[in-house]
Amino acid sequence: MNIALSFNLKAGAEGVQDAAAEPPSEPPDDLYAEWDDIHTINAVAGALRSRHNVTLVEADLDVFERCRLLRPDLVFNIAEGLHGVSREAQIPAMLDMLGLPYTGSDPLTLGLCLDKRRTKEILAHHRVATPRFVVASSMVEIPARFSYPAMVKPTLEGSSKGVTDRALVRNRRELVRQVQWVLETYRQPALIEEFLPGREFTVAMLGNGSDLRVLPIVEINFDSLPAGVNPIYSYEAKWLWDQEQDPLQIFTCPAQLEPLLRRQIEELCRRAFAALGCRDWCRIDVRLDGRGLPQVIELNPLPGILPRPEQNSCFPKAARAAGLSYDQLILAVADAAAARLNLYEQGGCYESRGLL
Repeated sequence: MNIALSFNLKAGAEGVQDAAAEPPSEPPDDLYAEWDDIHTINAVAGALRSRHNVTLVEADLDVFERCRLLRPDLVFNIAEGLHGVSREAQIPAMLDMLGLPYTGSDPLTLGLCLDKRRTKEILAHHRVATPRFVVASSMVEIPARFSYPAMVKPTLEGSSKGVTDRALVRNRRELVRQVQWVLETYRQPALIEEFLPGREFTVAMLGNGSDLRVLPIVEINFDSLPAGVNPIYSYEAKWLWDQEQDPLQIFTCPAQLEPLLRRQIEELCRRAFAALGCRDWCRIDVRLDGRGLPQVIELNPLPGILPRPEQNSCFPKAARAAGLSYDQLILAVADAAAARLNLYEQGGCYESRGLL
């Protein structure tokens, strides 16, 4: 099969400003945190090349023309985009316009999952447990009363962007300070969310329908964080304190869970996956409330997939615990998309029944 790998290259960050529409004058330090480095892109390409022909396609302003001319049998999409609330949805929307099949969720799901407010509204509608929240688009919208402690996050970011160690607030003064920082730094509404005091997990999902697999659950152990910091998986914990040459011993996989709690988490994540219309793969963050019951924090339909074990990337970690190598994980995503799309081999190429 001829596969195009669509990506955003973190190492090329300096050059994307010319291609971006009205970039922020003072972008935050974590602007490119969601993008992939060259080692990850090469690892994904290498895995796909073990069975397929692969062409690398950077998701820049030339991507439409490249895909239109290439017309691959399948696009393996890991492009995160850069600007706007639609950034993760832009490549899939373009591929839909071109009639090209691709891995992962559709533009609507990607847009909804990037927007924490809309995600939580949909989860609540489907009675999937998620922490109580309000959204402040300005300082005057900060609620006069809210239960503390609380979490303050940018509404429209991933990869823990904007979720610093100070995101956990314990009084109104800290709440006001953090909301103001989010509004000024990220130029978007702040999500104010009930803080759940229990254990935290992240759950990798692979497949679709009756073939949807819940991979071994990863637990985040906050006792491994530096002394005096908050018990949250912050931007600092993910990107600053956890270094490849000195990784934090922060994860347990498989998580040590009672059978009932494991079933509750798995069922909750299956319901969340279905409620948001996820496809092929997704990583779902879960935390226990004061009663020990799981609630969904957020969904990540474009999960991080750093290839080396010492990089502490949770989806590959869960896959390894399930007996899948990195290459097998990447191929399993492509296979899930091919099965969903009814791609079949005919005369040496792959076609899509009912799609093109």
